[in-house]
Formats: sequence, structure tokens, C-alpha cells
Amino acid sequence: MTAPAILRIALDTPLRRLFDYLPPKIATHAAAIGTRVRVPFGRQRLVGVVHSHAERSDLPKEKLKSVIEVLDAEPVFDAQLFALIEFAASYYHQPMGVVLAAALPKLARTGAESRRILTRWFATAAGATVDLKRAPRQHAVFAAIAAAPDGLAADALDALGDWRTPLRALVARGYVSSAESVEEPPAPPADLILKRGPGLSPEQSVAVEAIDAAHERFAPFLLYGITGSGKTEVYLHAVERELRRGRRALVLVPEIGLTPQLVARFRERFTAPLAVLHSGLTDTERLAAWRTCVSGEARIVLGTRSAVFAPVVNLGIIIVDEEHDASFKQHESGFRYSARDLAMLRAQRAGVPIVLGSATPSLETLQNVATGRYTRLSLPRRAGQAVPPRAAVIDLREHAARQGISTPAVEAMQRHLADDGQVLVYINRRGYSPTLACTACGWIAPCRDCDARLTVHLGAQRLRCHHCGADAPLPEHCPQCGYAVRHVGQGTERVEETLAALFPGVSIARLDRDVVRKRGDLEEVVGRIASGAARILVGTQMVTKGHDFPSVTLVVVLNADQGLFSTDFRAPERVAQTIIQVAGRAGRGTKPGEVMIQTEYPDHPLLKSLLAAGYDGFAGTALAERQAANWPPFSYIVALRASAPTLPAAVEFLAHARKLARASRDVKLLGPAPAAMTKRAARYHAQVLLEAAERAPLHRFLAAWLPQIEEIKTSRDLRWSIDVDPIELF
Repeated sequence: MTAPAILRIALDTPLRRLFDYLPPKIATHAAAIGTRVRVPFGRQRLVGVVHSHAERSDLPKEKLKSVIEVLDAEPVFDAQLFALIEFAASYYHQPMGVVLAAALPKLARTGAESRRILTRWFATAAGATVDLKRAPRQHAVFAAIAAAPDGLAADALDALGDWRTPLRALVARGYVSSAESVEEPPAPPADLILKRGPGLSPEQSVAVEAIDAAHERFAPFLLYGITGSGKTEVYLHAVERELRRGRRALVLVPEIGLTPQLVARFRERFTAPLAVLHSGLTDTERLAAWRTCVSGEARIVLGTRSAVFAPVVNLGIIIVDEEHDASFKQHESGFRYSARDLAMLRAQRAGVPIVLGSATPSLETLQNVATGRYTRLSLPRRAGQAVPPRAAVIDLREHAARQGISTPAVEAMQRHLADDGQVLVYINRRGYSPTLACTACGWIAPCRDCDARLTVHLGAQRLRCHHCGADAPLPEHCPQCGYAVRHVGQGTERVEETLAALFPGVSIARLDRDVVRKRGDLEEVVGRIASGAARILVGTQMVTKGHDFPSVTLVVVLNADQGLFSTDFRAPERVAQTIIQVAGRAGRGTKPGEVMIQTEYPDHPLLKSLLAAGYDGFAGTALAERQAANWPPFSYIVALRASAPTLPAAVEFLAHARKLARASRDVKLLGPAPAAMTKRAARYHAQVLLEAAERAPLHRFLAAWLPQIEEIKTSRDLRWSIDVDPIELF
């Protein structure tokens, strides 16, 4: 095959272009599309990916530099995955190099081998003629290597204890040489299935058969199952069918917290090699897992958002668990994308079924079901003998509360604890209290860098901002007038303290980001609840993430009102999902469950709809409201955002950008307007919203507008970004 004249390389830079290079002067591998290369870039050496080949360049050939080296013998992105990444770059209007970099683990972006390299050591002729008995450690290592004519690898030398130091001496003296080769993945087990699962309910069987009937063709399914209905068992059976066909599975979960328990479920059932990909891994662990995907060793790939780009060959099925979860959208920085939406496109291009599972599906997904794009598979009953919990509202206007916990809630806890049940108390605020206030002058502890108040963390004796991370000592007196300060409101830490006083001798566990700080913390807390060592669990949204606590019979929601009156059009959907999800933790075992929702607005339409008609009833009403207001999924939106050290600078940039936009009948521009929290992390934020009834004209508009925005002269401290299909509108 003739080497291409020009290699077009995608590099991880903010420039929306490819870079032309000449092929390497000495080629060890072919520079195929999808392979990584190392190239000179100014004074740096960068790792990029070969995007395409060309016969000529717009630059004179004498100005082109040569690729330093081709890093991969085979592409790390096959044609199908490469096409998905190209689509993502186009749809989300991001540079191709930035998207490709996001699809690689950190060490692979710096040039680490894509396949594990096996080093073998061999005895040389010179070593065979010397007597090493005076150096017993060298003698032992050399004897072991000499006894293996095919060479000895590191794992075989481990039995000798500290073998590396004597080996280095042997190599330096010329008595041992080495050779490297790509390590071939081990042969898969003869049977990839470790054990069969339990029998399925009629509804589970229908779901599994429907998914199985769609094998080898694109078919999107919504597995809509109430909490505790056995969605995971459907996933396991569907994956088993594909493994038996010799295919592979990609399973996405929204957060790291869900990963360990799902991994445990898969390992209980399958001997098939499993790769786990999430941000909680070290760089070395992530590289190792990615390599098992590249080599084809991994038969099941399970991970969080970025795993949608895992190089899974011979893909047979994609599963997106808790598809409604906002964590599937990368929206904070860098390449902003929806892993759920890209998973749908990946399944379509691979011609395989995709299963979106949830007890509270997103309104976008429910609209796709309503229009016939997705097939709904329902699991309306809980697995086994468990029945849905009964729910009731506690009107806080009529009942006294101690530190946010009402008398009826306390009485219910006493009843359930006496009946040997466990209790889950949900409040979506961590820390001790959300506000520290002066009892005399009215001072409230502010964050210096955000339009927010500092949260009290009493145990640590600190004031912390949950938006920017600012940290300060907790004062005993008001810094303005010197009078006493008081803690206003409740967080998980304070609720835990109150419950300890109400129920002395009862073991309490807390689950929030302050408790789960390092690896193993989550498993430790979950284990205490699962074993019954802790009788009461207090937690934030972390407790809603798919955990199965069969002995929890009572759930108390303390702050149901949070979000009921938000200006964000998605807020009611999030509130409803949270309430349904946390309520679903009750009564998953043989004992009936009970849910108590504390509110000062018991007549709020959202709460009444949830209690009267469940999530389906709420969703029907919410979709009608969205359609009337022309919000997604009945329109498409994009946010152009800017931040700067001053608000006028951010607004001025957006105003300038808006003036550059050509008038369009199909695209409506709103703003610029300051964000709801204008100041965050010492920067001021503003945005322009773009809205259109159809996707195509919106993206044509963006494609013409963004190059003009990039030409705007800005100060170095101004930052801007584009967010397609945003889920956060500030």
C-alpha cells in the first residue's frame, strides 16, 4: 500500500481545524486513520490522531513537518467509532481533536502503548560462562532465566522476591538481554456464564424476549420499571443472550456510586472478562481497562459517561441505566455532550438494540415513546412479594418540627424501628446548616467569590461554599458586630445530630459527599445499612442512586419544597424524579413500605399529581406544559455562555456576538442575560439562548455563526463556550 502524501492530524487544541504533516521519515507502523501519532507542534511534541489522508496541502511542502512516530500498529478507533466521534464533534460544534482526546484515557493521550507490552528476559552466551555464586541474588535470577529458553516474563520472576535490582545488574553486565512484544489477551473462558439468574416474572420475560428478538438490528427500548421491579435482572439476561452469540455489551451508569454494586452483580453471573471505566480509577487503572477494550479481551464494558467512547469491538447491545440522570450530560467544562444521546446514535450505527432503563424516565424519552420512536417495555410490579410503598404528605403548617423533622415523622420512625425496620431520611443539603446568621445585625456569612451563602460544616468547624469550594474558619461571633451567631436551616450533618438525640442508642449512618471522600467509603456506608448494623440512614441524592436496601421500610423526605418554584423549566421534572426515586427505597423486601413527604405546600400541583397519578400522571401534565411553552422536547435550544472578571465584560462579549448573527426566521435568540447565580468562583456569568423548532436550521445557524464569534478580539480572562441541548440553564 502506497504511503499517503499528507497526513491530516486532529490535535487537542481549541482550534477548529486539522493539521497537515508529512509521513514519518522512518515508519514503523502504517499511519492508518484512527491511529495515534506523535508530532512536533511549535516547541511541543503532541499526540494526535490521524483523521484523514490527502494528496496535497494548502501549505507548501517545504513548510510541512514530518510526523515523529506512529504509535499504534492498528487503529485505536475503528471506522464505526471514529464516525461517531466525527458526528459528536459536528453536532456539539467542538474541535475534532478535543473530542478525540475526550475519548482517550489520560495516559493514552500522552502516548502510552495501546496494548500491554510484554518484556521477556533471556540469558546471553556471556552469562553462561561466568560464576555468579558470589552474588547469590543475581545467581538465582540468572538461573531462573537460563532455565527458560523462551524467555521469562515479570510475573514468573515475582516468586524470587526482589528480582529487579539483581536483574538490572545482570543486564548492565551483559549477562541478560530482553525483548518486547505485544501481549496477546488470554483466551476467554470456555463458558462465559458463571450461573443462571433467578426466574423471571411474566413482565420481565416479555422485556427480555423483545430485546432478544431485536438482536443485530437497531431497536431503542425504554425499560420503564418502578423501583424494585427488577430492571437489572432484565439487563443481565439480555447481556447473557449476546455473550452466547459471541457479541459484547456496553453498559452505562450515571455515577461512580452505582458502579461497584452493578459490577458485583455482573461478576456474580458471568466469567466473561469485564472492563470498568470511570473517573474514580487511577490513570494507570483506567489505561489498563481501556487496553482490554482495544485488545478485544473485555466482553462486557461497564462505565460512566465517557465509556460511551470505549473501543468495544463486535458490539451486541448497549444498556443505559437510570437514563434520566443528569450525570450523563457533561455540562461543566470542556467537551459538553450527552452520553445517553451518543449511546443511542452508537447503537444505531452499530445496528444493535439499546435499552434505556429508569423508574422516572426523562420527558424527552417519554415523548420519543409517545411518537413511536422508542418501544416501551413496562415492569409495573416489584420483584418477589414486595409492593409499592404507601405515600402521605405531612403539612408543616399544621405540625411542629424539631430541627426540620416533624412530629408525625418522628412517630413513624419510632413505629418502624420498633417493628425491626430501617429508616431512610432524605434531605438534599449536606453540611450542618445552609446559613450562618447574626442574631443582632442580620449579617449572613457570604461567599466572597459567589452569589451564595457559605454552608456550616460544624464537625470540621468550617464554613464552605458548595459552588466554588471556598473554605474559612467557623466564627463564634459575628465579624461585623461581635454578637452571637446562629445556624439557620438543616443539612445532613444537623439532621444526623437531631436523630441521634431523638433515638439514643440507635446506630445512624450518613451518606453524602462529605462522608464519601475516598475509595471504599461508599461501600462501607452501604454495607452498614445492608447488614443492618445501621438502623437509620441520612443522605442526599446519593441515596437515590439505585441502592437496594431490603430492610428499609420508611422513607422521610424532609425538603420536598426545594425546587418547586424554580425558574428552570426542568426543575419540576427533577423534583418529581427525586421524590419517586427516594420513595422507591422503601419496602423493597417482604415488609410493606411507607413514604412521608414533608412540605409547606401540600396543595402544590406537582405533589398532588405525583400522589394521585404517580410519575406517569405527572409526566403527562408536564409534557403538555412543555408543549404549550415550546420548551424541549418540543423545541431545541443551545446556550452561548461567557464568563469574565466583571459582568459588563461578559455581557458585552455576548452582545457583540449577537450582533454578528444573521437574522433567521427559524432561530430565535434570547439575551444576553446574567445567570441566575451571576457571580460564581470569582467570575461573572451570562448567556444567550438560541431556540428553534427544528434541529437542522439551528445547526446551520451555529455553523455559520461560530467562526464569526471566534474572530472577536477578547481579553485573555474572558472565556466562552457553546452548550448544545443544555440541561442547566443556570
